[in-house]
Amino acid sequence: MILLHLAKSGFKAKGFLSAKDFFDFLSDNIPDLIVLDLMLPDIDGLEICKSLKSKTDYSSIPIIILTAKGDETDKIVGLELGADDYMTKPFSPRELIARIKAILRRSSFQESNKKITINNEIIIDSNRYEVFVGKEKIKLTSTEFKILELLASKKGYVFTREDILNYLWEHDKVVTDRTVDVHIKHLRDKLGKAGKIIKNVRGIGYKIEE
Repeated sequence: MILLHLAKSGFKAKGFLSAKDFFDFLSDNIPDLIVLDLMLPDIDGLEICKSLKSKTDYSSIPIIILTAKGDETDKIVGLELGADDYMTKPFSPRELIARIKAILRRSSFQESNKKITINNEIIIDSNRYEVFVGKEKIKLTSTEFKILELLASKKGYVFTREDILNYLWEHDKVVTDRTVDVHIKHLRDKLGKAGKIIKNVRGIGYKIEE
């Protein structure tokens, strides 16, 4: 059904019944986006998400998790692993298509941006979805990257937690402020000493301060 609706909307899509077939496909192909079910016959979908986000070649691919699991904890785990969006069954195919288009538009916008430099130390390359601290390439999940890019887009501007949530997951109101804080912590840890540029404005949100 999903493939049918994607085709009607002008997308080129391919479906897989198992994780093995999916990973075999990825060895020679890099899709623009992945719709990932959690309930799979061979490997849990969250494990697939975690695996993808841990690999440089695949970490920047947007992922929409689609599942019958509607528990808030499952949603938070999926998003913290780096998924870009989360839909529960039953769902509207039209809404799924709308979310896919929104994520792809956001990715297209990012690709048109130039490099952002912070303190002559951190370089954010939106075209390549890469971040460097000095000459060291830092491995970030797509969510961590988007948070850093958002904060860097207006240096000194305070983004509220709600601003960040709306930018990342505008459709899913179940995601909590805690999720933002967890991603910020991971982001700071990965940036090492350079992570001090991300400042917490108590009771409001975060900003980048050079």
